[in-house]
Amino acid sequence: MTDQNVLDPTLSSASRRHGSNSYDDIEPLLLELANSAADTAEHTRLRAEILRRCLPLADHIARRYSGRGQYHDDLFQVASLGLIGSVDRYDPYRGTPFLAFAIPTMMGEVRRHFRDQSWALRVPRRTKEIQGRLGSAIEELSHRNARTPTAVEIAMELGVDLLEVTQAMIAANAYSCDSLESGFDESEDRHTASVADALGEIDSGYQLTDESLSVGPLLDRLPARDRHVLHLRFYRGMTQLEIAGTLGVSQMQVSRILSRTLTDLRHQALPEAE
Repeated sequence: MTDQNVLDPTLSSASRRHGSNSYDDIEPLLLELANSAADTAEHTRLRAEILRRCLPLADHIARRYSGRGQYHDDLFQVASLGLIGSVDRYDPYRGTPFLAFAIPTMMGEVRRHFRDQSWALRVPRRTKEIQGRLGSAIEELSHRNARTPTAVEIAMELGVDLLEVTQAMIAANAYSCDSLESGFDESEDRHTASVADALGEIDSGYQLTDESLSVGPLLDRLPARDRHVLHLRFYRGMTQLEIAGTLGVSQMQVSRILSRTLTDLRHQALPEAE
């Protein structure tokens, strides 16, 4: 049996249904494994049998950590890798029960997986470690004080700096995030807008600012009368007829000034487009 077969969750499930998996009294097999020569058929057979019998233990640890944002199959794979490492490193001559050695190893692999892989955003390892200790500390302080603990109390309980506790509490928001394409209501029989649809649109004011910065120097170079006509038309909102009455000229002259001035500005501001 190869390591790939050992890590197959369907194999583990089938074995559990038949009741053939058992890690009780596994130490004699581990002793045989230690006494067998490596790279032999007997060594390979013993190792595969030990792994097969201990798979339910890896599955149990995976289920213990399920429901925390990770798929059970992924956690089972990680725990199984920890099991393989435990079998390969276990020394039966030390007298330590195999489970006492294997369980912490597998749990450590699963916790490391959560720490390094399951965060939606990159968070410093120190912050992840403190965040992982927050739950038990808050629960203990809540029972002890009959109220929700403060950040200072949590920091004292964990023996860490207050700033680190605050960062860890904020970092909990980075544990998972929703896709912009997901809807507010994920039920199959109801179509809803996605999160992206609820976000604001591009602010046209940014483009207006860019255009103003580009046109500003060009306006300063205009003749005073042309600049005054533009001011009356676009800033004061006056009609061509009103401008003509203010300046004492005909409406046709105002129209020609506006047309010529705007054309010149367009050519100067957008030479490539023109």
